[in-house]
Amino acid sequence: MVESGAAATAKSAEPERFAAARGTLYVVATPLGNLRDLTFRALDILASVDTIAAEDTRVTAVLLRHYEIVARPLSLHEHNEAARAERIVEALRQGKSVALVTDAGTPAISDPGARLVRAVRDAGLTVVPIPGACAAVAAVSAAGLAAERWLFLGFLPSAAKARRELLASTAKFDAALVVYEAPHRVRATVGELRDALGGERSLVIAREITKKFETISVSKLAEAPQWLIEDPNRERGEFVLLVDAPLERTRAPAIDARELLMALIEELPPARAARVAAAVTGLPRDALYAQAVELKAGRS
Repeated sequence: MVESGAAATAKSAEPERFAAARGTLYVVATPLGNLRDLTFRALDILASVDTIAAEDTRVTAVLLRHYEIVARPLSLHEHNEAARAERIVEALRQGKSVALVTDAGTPAISDPGARLVRAVRDAGLTVVPIPGACAAVAAVSAAGLAAERWLFLGFLPSAAKARRELLASTAKFDAALVVYEAPHRVRATVGELRDALGGERSLVIAREITKKFETISVSKLAEAPQWLIEDPNRERGEFVLLVDAPLERTRAPAIDARELLMALIEELPPARAARVAAAVTGLPRDALYAQAVELKAGRS
């Protein structure tokens, strides 16, 4: 039987299906909350791999049941990742295929998985990313940041001193800061961000992204703690905190080292002119001295 032209065209237009390759680890992004956010390619890979390594098998089982995938996930979390990595590397060497997933979003980004990926790469085996949902990227895309760049900090250190030191070291950057936080710590963390970065910087609180109670709120850092206090529900769920870049600063005009040297050699010998120029510009004194001698000679 010959297919009609319309049927043949429809069949050829179907997206290509993917099957997991032997000896390959797939790093698969899964939905943050809405199960419809799984890509076609991710679905193909999860349905065709020999093993699925999951941060929490109970969470992943919900996703697999929804898409009628029968594979039973293998647990891989922060406490057993080293041992599991050895087992998975051996399975890959034997020609098996493995998918790595986390509870939500992209594995190995503030979640387990990086150690496994490194072990697989060190063994000379193949790692393939299957991109998709990522909480940080989703939050940045909907935040409307003024900053042209952003710095991902993930979860802040648990020790108070380490948190303060990290925030102090990043406060000077002309970039937005992106932080993950859990509900029981979010109010304290917002207060620490305010104290470390100043109350005038803009804060975007992205909560429960893609879920029923998704909230994206914008306020000044000084106002954000009160916003959280006003409604207890605002402290529930998973959070991405985005602190926009500092307000425009008044910058001193750039200093032209050549022009500075030209002025200095009118009154000073090249060595002293270079020393003064180095102190002002921060440029290497030897290079400035060579330039000063050249300029002096040109005026002779």
